[in-house]
Amino acid sequence: MIDPKELVDFLKSKGIMFYAGVPDSLMKEFCTCVNEIVPHGMHVITANEGGAVALAAGRHLATGEEAVVYMQNSGLGNSVNPLLSLADEEVYSIPMLVFIGWRGEPGKHDEPQHMKQGKVMEGMLKAMDLSYAVLEDNMQDAVMTLTNAIETMRERSCPFIVIVRDGTFGKFDKTSGGTKEYLLSREEAIGIILQSVSRKDIIVSTTGKASREVFEYRKHNGQGHEQDFLTVGSMGHSIMIALGIAMSKPDRKVVVIDGDGSALMHMGSLAITGTRAPGNLLHIVLNNGAHESVGGQPTAAFSVDLPKIATACGYGLSMRAVNAEELAAALEMARDAQGPVFIEARLDLRSRKDLGRPDKTPVENKKAFMNFILNGQSN
Repeated sequence: MIDPKELVDFLKSKGIMFYAGVPDSLMKEFCTCVNEIVPHGMHVITANEGGAVALAAGRHLATGEEAVVYMQNSGLGNSVNPLLSLADEEVYSIPMLVFIGWRGEPGKHDEPQHMKQGKVMEGMLKAMDLSYAVLEDNMQDAVMTLTNAIETMRERSCPFIVIVRDGTFGKFDKTSGGTKEYLLSREEAIGIILQSVSRKDIIVSTTGKASREVFEYRKHNGQGHEQDFLTVGSMGHSIMIALGIAMSKPDRKVVVIDGDGSALMHMGSLAITGTRAPGNLLHIVLNNGAHESVGGQPTAAFSVDLPKIATACGYGLSMRAVNAEELAAALEMARDAQGPVFIEARLDLRSRKDLGRPDKTPVENKKAFMNFILNGQSN
């Protein structure tokens, strides 16, 4: 395995010192290392992957230096536009190293939402005419691959993709921990939310551990899963899924359980939701200030006022809760309020190490969910 710090030091020796991206679970040790040891002004965790490519382009335009962009392959779609219409050597010809975690690599077990992405990733890169190489899992060979990648990137003045497999990076011991400012965990907040809804209400939950905790809550309480749409992929899009349902079923309450990284990734969706003004929509953002599902790297969500943003976007009522009592009270106020209603719940950064995963396939979830909407309420 590669020591993440050794790799960062090697890139620095080659004059590459600026980093931007969205954290990836396969590269969590590398991402954590970058966040810990790279100076604050030289590293930005962006809202989405396309933004990271654009930020790296801005860095190059201002300094002539190349940057490292990192992402999971699920985020490749967010970066296609700026990679092809901005950085490509036939457009502005901007060099950068793009590290992409290979979730769903063929021949390896992974979650359903990653398998298709992993299978088609190399084909996508070839279709985009992007040079790429797979990073070896030892430093000696990795240096050879990266040296060639850097030479190609500089000679052609173009992006070069570095594919990272599972298990490539060794452990990095971080010195900073999660916040202890807030007492409520995400799983506790989800329990409070699900206890507050009726059997007719429609639930949409965001990707990552939030959907896993919704599934675990139902399983632990002997309940069915048909009431919940678990958005196991498509980070940032749960609110638009919920809006589509709310507009189509105006007589049913729709509750979307969102995350801070997800809400930031496509924040324009708040403006669309506010202007469409569905009276039956409750949008809850569980904000622990981190990309907790992929390693706990920080988001910008504790530094912005999400309820004020929601209000400015047209939400009818926006609230913040910082403990169980405030969350329960906000949910009570939301019950009779004209939507869309926005609740931000600020949380501690923690989750169970034994958290399970859904034992239903996405298609099974979809069919049960659509049948629940048709029939009117859960069993």
